[in-house]
This record gives sequence, structure tokens and C-alpha cells, in this order.
Amino acid sequence: MRKLLYILPILSLMASCKEEEKPKVIYEDSKVQEVKKDSSQIKVADLPIHMEGTKYLLHAIGDVQVAYERGSYGSVKTNVGSYALSNYNSFELTGYFQNIKFQHIDSTSLRPLTDKNVQIQTATFLNTIASKTKRQILVYSLVDSDTNRDGKIDANDIKSLYISDFSGFRFQKLSGELQELIDWNVIDSLNRLYFRTIEDINKNGAFDKKDKMHYHYVNLNADEWKVEDYSPIEQ
Repeated sequence: MRKLLYILPILSLMASCKEEEKPKVIYEDSKVQEVKKDSSQIKVADLPIHMEGTKYLLHAIGDVQVAYERGSYGSVKTNVGSYALSNYNSFELTGYFQNIKFQHIDSTSLRPLTDKNVQIQTATFLNTIASKTKRQILVYSLVDSDTNRDGKIDANDIKSLYISDFSGFRFQKLSGELQELIDWNVIDSLNRLYFRTIEDINKNGAFDKKDKMHYHYVNLNADEWKVEDYSPIEQ
């Protein structure tokens, strides 16, 4: 009996630690939660970066968490864990930030990428395409909607694929609505961007083996970036 008493708390702890996977999509029959600003966060900008061969500086913009601590004699101290929003390595900006501001190297003015509420996770410069075609393009993976309706736009929502000129102009969405971006790559010899998405066709809010995979490509050398579908499984 004593051994059982030891085992039961362990089993209970294991069960409490295992979090139930939350759906990434909540559909129309649920109440929409307003995306609200977290009062414990402050807006900051990273120091600018300059990618080789381009004429723009990129400023990542986002929020950082502020912690409040009780000091001596009842005073309140504030502490920010980190002011860093992003990391830059090999023509790619990664992190969790809300916008990018573009600054031409011959100007002091800054222009935002978007006026929408988004969370940018990667911004990648297609430098090999630029060296071939002289077209400078940025590709983004980001969250653009509170798809799980928890009042936040974060990594628990559906991730989408976007594209723009390196100046931030012609910013547009490539992936379909309510389709989760799986991955993407570039075939330099064809000047094509390929990507895969998955669609929750059984409407259970999760992405699983019963859902539909979509395959797409974009001709990066075209005057307009048009998404084309292809079916490698069915052919």
C-alpha cells in the first residue's frame, strides 16, 4: 500500500504536465476574441541590419515583456528580460516581431512593411535570385490572424507565407486562407519559389493525416507573383 501511495502522486504529476494539444483553428460557431494589447509589454526596435548587395536598412519592430518586482520600502522596480527581438544570420532575419521598417541608405525616413497586426517569424532575402535576375525579394513566414480565437496573434495560430520587394513594397500573401505553411524552398535554375500547405478539410481544428496537402509554386521572374498549383502525388 505504501508503494501505491508513492506511485499515485507521480502519475498525477505526469498527467498534469502533459498539456492537451490546442487546435490552431476555431470556426465560425465560436465567439471571436478581440486581439488586445498586453499592458506589460513595451514597443522597441532592434538596431538596423544591412544585407549585402541591397540599398535598405531593416529595423525589426516589436514588443518586449516588462516584469515588475517589489523593491525595498514598497518601491516598484521594472526589469526587461531581453530587448532583442530578432537574430540575423546568412540573409535571414528570425524571431517573433510585429513589423519591419525599411530605410533607404540615402534617406532618414522609415516605411513600415504593413499596417496589419501580424507576428513575423522569418524574413529571408533571396540573394541567389538577386545575383541572377537583379530582382531583390524578401520571403516571410508569419501569422496574420488569430485563428484559434484566444485573443492573441502568436505561434499557436496558422502560419502563412508572404512575399515583397526588398523595399517592402508589393507585400502580398501567397498561401491560401486557413492553410498552414509547412515549408518552402527556391529552385534557382527555374527562378521558382515552391511551397507546401495543409488544409483542415475535416474542420476539426487540427492538422492531421485526414487533411489535404496543397503544392504550389511562384515564378519569381514574372511581373506579377501568381501562385500556381501542381499535384506531384496524383501525376
